[in-house]
Amino acid sequence: MSIRRKLLICIPLLVLLMSSVSFVLFESGKNVQESYHLMMNRILLYKEVSYEVGENMRSMNRFIMQVDADSFPEVDKHLTAVKELRSQLDDVATIGGSDLPLMNYRHIIDTFLEQAGQMISEIDEQDSNTLAGAYIEAEQTQRFIREEAQELVDLELDQYKPIYEEIMSTTDQLNELGILLVITAAVLSICMAIWLSGSITGPIRRLVATAKQISKGRMDTKAPESINNDEISILCRAFNGMIDNIQELMKENIKSVEKDRLVKELELKMLQSQINPHFLFNTLNSIAKLAYIEGAARTSDLTVSVSRLLRYNLQKLDQAVPLREEVEHVNEYINIQRARFRDRIAFVMEIDEQALGGMIPCLTLQPIFENAFVHGLEQMEEGAVLTLSIRYDSGGLMEIEISDNGVGMNRETVARLIGSIQEEAPRFSGKGQSTGLGTHNVFKRLHLFFDGEQQIEIDSHEGQGTAVLFRLPFRPSA
Repeated sequence: MSIRRKLLICIPLLVLLMSSVSFVLFESGKNVQESYHLMMNRILLYKEVSYEVGENMRSMNRFIMQVDADSFPEVDKHLTAVKELRSQLDDVATIGGSDLPLMNYRHIIDTFLEQAGQMISEIDEQDSNTLAGAYIEAEQTQRFIREEAQELVDLELDQYKPIYEEIMSTTDQLNELGILLVITAAVLSICMAIWLSGSITGPIRRLVATAKQISKGRMDTKAPESINNDEISILCRAFNGMIDNIQELMKENIKSVEKDRLVKELELKMLQSQINPHFLFNTLNSIAKLAYIEGAARTSDLTVSVSRLLRYNLQKLDQAVPLREEVEHVNEYINIQRARFRDRIAFVMEIDEQALGGMIPCLTLQPIFENAFVHGLEQMEEGAVLTLSIRYDSGGLMEIEISDNGVGMNRETVARLIGSIQEEAPRFSGKGQSTGLGTHNVFKRLHLFFDGEQQIEIDSHEGQGTAVLFRLPFRPSA
C-alpha cells in the first residue's frame, strides 16, 4: 500500500471516529436539553400568568382608586400580556392522562379577563361600592389562578419526575459511554498514528543507515527491501539498483585501468624497440650532406625537409607554437609534395606578417593540407591549386583560410566535421596520413585551446573544391 493511500485511509478514519464520538455526545446532551426545555417552558408559562395577573390587579387598584387616565396604559399593558399568555396555553399539551386541571386553569383565566374587562368598561357608570365588590371578586379569581398555577406546577413536577429520573439515568449511561468512546478513540488514534509513522519513518531510518554505511566505503551494504509496494520500498529498490550499478562501474573501471596499464606497458616496449629519433635525424642529415656533396641538390633539399618535418611532428601536441613556425612547417611539407606531384599542383600563399606572431596549437595547418591532398587533389591530373591565406583583423582576430579546387564534400560530411567539435575525438583518424592526426582532432584541439572562442567554417561543394576558414583570437607569444 502506498503512503498516499495510507494517509487517505487513516486520516479520514480518525476524523470519522472523532466525529462519531462528538455526534453521540451531542445527541445525548440535546435530548436532555430538550426535555428540560419543555418542562421549564410550561412551568415558566404558569408562573408568568400568575405574575401578569397580579401586576394587572395592582395597576387596576391604582386606576380605580385614582380614576386617572394616565394610569390606564399600564392596566392595558398587563391585561394584554395576560391575553397573550392565555393564547399560549391553548398550545400546551395535556398533563398526564387528564385534561381537566389545565382546562380549569384556562377557564379561571378567562373569568379573570372577563371581570377585568367589565371593570374597565363600566368604571364611569358604577359607584365605588359596586366597583369595590367587582374588584374583590377579581382579586378572589386572581388567588384561584395563583393556586391553580401552583397545582399545575406540582402536577408537572410529579409527571416529569419519572421522566427526569430516566433522563438522569440515561445521561449517566451516556456519560459513561462517552468516556469509553473517547478513551477508545484516543487509543485507536494513537495506535493508528504509531503504525502509520512507523511504516513511514522505519524504512527511511534503515535507508539512512544504509546510506551512512555506503558513505564510509562499504559498497556491499544493501538497503532492506520490503514486500510492500509503497514509495519507500520503490526507493529502496532503486537505491539498491544504484549500488549495483556503481559496483559494476567500479569493476569496469578497474578492468579499464588494468587494460590501460597493459597498453602503456606495450607502448613502452614498442618504443624501446624502435629506432632512436636522434639517430634517425642524424642519418637523414648525413644523407642530405652526402647528396649535396655528390651534386644532387634537390635530393639534399628533400631529405632536409623530411628531417625537419619528422622532427616537428614528434613535438608534444599540447604545446602552442607561433603561427610562423606552423607556416614554415607547411612549407617543408609542400616541398615534399612538390617532389611527388611536380607541376600537377600549384601552391599559392598570401601571408600577412602581422598575424604570424599569434599562438596556435602545434600541428594545426599540416593535417588540413594533408586532407586536401589525400581527399581533394590527389586524383587530379592537372590544374590543381592549393591556397593558404593568412590575414590579421583589426578586431584582434587571425583569419586562416586553406582552400583547394578539388573534388569537394557533400553537406552531410561538412555537417559531421563541424559537429565533431563537441564529440570525443579519437587519437588517430584517417588512413594514409603521415601524422595520423585528422581534421576532427584539429578542430577539437582548437576548441580546447581557445576555450570555444574560435570560429570554424567549411565551404565545400562536390566538384567545386573546399575552403576551410579559421577565425582565431590573436594571442601573442610571451
